[in-house]
Amino acid sequence: MAGSRRIDLNADVGERHDSWRPGDDEAILRVVTTAHIACGFHSGDPAVMLETVRLAADLGVAIGAHPSYLDREGFGRRAMDLPPERIYADVLFQLGALDAIARAAGESVRSVKPHGALYNKMAIDEECADAVVRATRDHSVDLWLVAPAGSAAIGVATRAGLRVAEEAFCDRGYVAVATLAPRGRPDALVSDPAQAAARAVRLARDGEVQAVDGTMLRLSASTLCVHGDTPGAAEVARSVRSALEAEGFELGTFSSL
Repeated sequence: MAGSRRIDLNADVGERHDSWRPGDDEAILRVVTTAHIACGFHSGDPAVMLETVRLAADLGVAIGAHPSYLDREGFGRRAMDLPPERIYADVLFQLGALDAIARAAGESVRSVKPHGALYNKMAIDEECADAVVRATRDHSVDLWLVAPAGSAAIGVATRAGLRVAEEAFCDRGYVAVATLAPRGRPDALVSDPAQAAARAVRLARDGEVQAVDGTMLRLSASTLCVHGDTPGAAEVARSVRSALEAEGFELGTFSSL
């Protein structure tokens, strides 16, 4: 979809369990076109997965998997040094679990987007990317992989025959090397709806975003992300979608192409 007037808006959802219920998944799912659903390793559980899948299906939102390191305590955001075969097995396990739930609801998983520390490592470590790609491909060659725009993971995936949706973030700050600003920084999150919307339009229209130090980054993205656990995520998502549509973009999932 790069270079066209069509763009996907995705969100990471289903990131809750027991009595811990951040965000508002239903409000977000009424806005986005693709939902990446937590598969239980960093958050979520079978009941939450089923509930979220059914809600996405009812709203016509494409379903994707959001696998992670096994790290519920750290919400999947702690770096881990795991061997590639362990990453392969863990991702394959999570895909199988979510896809079984999706099929029971009359749907199927269309895309895979790793979460947190796994996503960040995949972007720069080709061994890690290869493990994620092999798990994705071995589950189904029809799956899309969602990877950071311009990252090393894209070449690994395309050489393996997978389709790739390059992703950029309208609710996160970037540093000058085109990676996300660490969450401990005060400028890591973009929670103001108007600011996130302006960033989304600039990314979709011009393929650029300003890093936290003022550097202008070039990113060609076919999907934009709003994190479901960002403060005010539903309002951010609504503002982003309205701004994109006002700019003349058609909102639609990449996985329908």
